[in-house]
Amino acid sequence: MPSTKNAGVLITGAGRGIGKRLALGFAKSGARVGLLGRNQAELDSTRLEIEDAGGTALGLRADVCKPEEVLTAVGRMTSLWGGVDALIANAAIQGPLGPFVENRPAAWREVFEINVYGVINCCHAVLPQMLKRRSGKILTISCTGVASPRPGFAAYSASKAAIARFVESLAEEVRDRNVQVNSMLPGGAYTSMTDEILQAGDQIDPAEFELASQVRLTGGIPAEKQIQLALFLTSERSNHVTGKLIQVQDDWKRLENENGRPDAYTLRRHHR
Repeated sequence: MPSTKNAGVLITGAGRGIGKRLALGFAKSGARVGLLGRNQAELDSTRLEIEDAGGTALGLRADVCKPEEVLTAVGRMTSLWGGVDALIANAAIQGPLGPFVENRPAAWREVFEINVYGVINCCHAVLPQMLKRRSGKILTISCTGVASPRPGFAAYSASKAAIARFVESLAEEVRDRNVQVNSMLPGGAYTSMTDEILQAGDQIDPAEFELASQVRLTGGIPAEKQIQLALFLTSERSNHVTGKLIQVQDDWKRLENENGRPDAYTLRRHHR
């Protein structure tokens, strides 16, 4: 993606939360933003907000769990704007909270349908044109449970860990075709997931409850920090960065001018 200006950026889960934040940020930077989600009213709200600010957006009502709906959405965006230059796979649910033994198996299945297969479906829909064009960016949104244990959040953490390793593997497959695939940890931000944590109460670790309380009070990580990292990872400035898991709080600006160690910002462990 040579520049954000007029680039086609598809964002899933763009009707609210971090997806909406990123959609507004990318539109402000000049991108043409495809807003994909299940809730038409939320998509319309985000689209109107972008258009009122002078940006360009397209509402794409689709369920990431349904490959045919995702393909249709990608087709609409491609026919209108010429292609999808970048995919931000953000759509996710938190799923069951509290002790694993009390979780319903069906709730876990839903988490993996959306958080894992949803990302896979979106990647499958956009990759052929990126590979043919020899240019493209894929960015998935991750969570702290990927980097360390998060009791009470087993379903969400496991789904995000699966995607982090998928990202590393896919990145190697498409590296030579000039397509970069990375994961971003956006840090704590006030979303509907924050409220779910607070409603869980004593079902979760008190430290998690306290952190969610602080995020509700402060709003968490400023949107601008999340937007800046996402813009970097979907621009040509990061063409040498792929297969990485990068936190907003990391000193990621160093990556613009250096590759770093091969195992930096990954799930891999050092072999002893």
